[in-house]
Amino acid sequence: MEEFKNKVVLISGGLGDIGRAMAKAFLAQQAIVCISDRFEPHIANERWPLLGRSQTGIFYDQVDVADAAQVDAWVARIHREFGALSIGIANAACVTIKDFRTLTSHEWRNEMAVNLDGAFFMANACAKSFIAGGTAGSIVFLGSWAAHAVHQNLPAYSVSKAGIRMLCQAMALEYAKDGIRINEIAPGYVNAGLSKIVWSTNSELQEKAKAIVPLGEIIEADEIAKQVLWICSDNCKHMTGTSIVMDGGLSLIRP
Repeated sequence: MEEFKNKVVLISGGLGDIGRAMAKAFLAQQAIVCISDRFEPHIANERWPLLGRSQTGIFYDQVDVADAAQVDAWVARIHREFGALSIGIANAACVTIKDFRTLTSHEWRNEMAVNLDGAFFMANACAKSFIAGGTAGSIVFLGSWAAHAVHQNLPAYSVSKAGIRMLCQAMALEYAKDGIRINEIAPGYVNAGLSKIVWSTNSELQEKAKAIVPLGEIIEADEIAKQVLWICSDNCKHMTGTSIVMDGGLSLIRP
């Protein structure tokens, strides 16, 4: 995978477990990795000390993905400073664990703004930048198996991820003529984010989750990162508009 050497990679939600795993994976391939998240730079450095070290090949910016102007400005600045972009990964997301009866309108709007609008702003800005730079780039959406399986206590999250799936397909068709590939990785149970926090304090819950998965394993963040590298590589040069569901078979028992 030396094809990623010196390629400019953008990752939103880069301070999360999956975001950091993807950043590390591309750094290992000598890519230039630019990540964003909602935290101020000094807090970002505290959350991930690697950002404060010199000569690492990783760069951080505070960006609210729900704000299209901020996303456009970030993508444009990275293009000016580092040259043509090659890969954009729409990873930023938030989740509210509530049912419809208790979910507030503010919580609903926030998840749609971050998970769906933010993904669109990020992907579309990257696609336009690819075209401006003459690059046949690759875009990856981090989706979820919740896009097609009803989760009673994750209504806003599930709906936003279902929207991501159609967004991926629609954008893939639109930008195919420009040589831009757009795909989705949809994980199942991942030892990351809120799940990781809950499971770290209650291992029994993790074992129960593992028992539900047909393959009997929980996905680690670095495994998702490897899948993202693969889908962005020339091994998948004919793949676009595709959703790869890596859920250990969860969707087979809960369609």
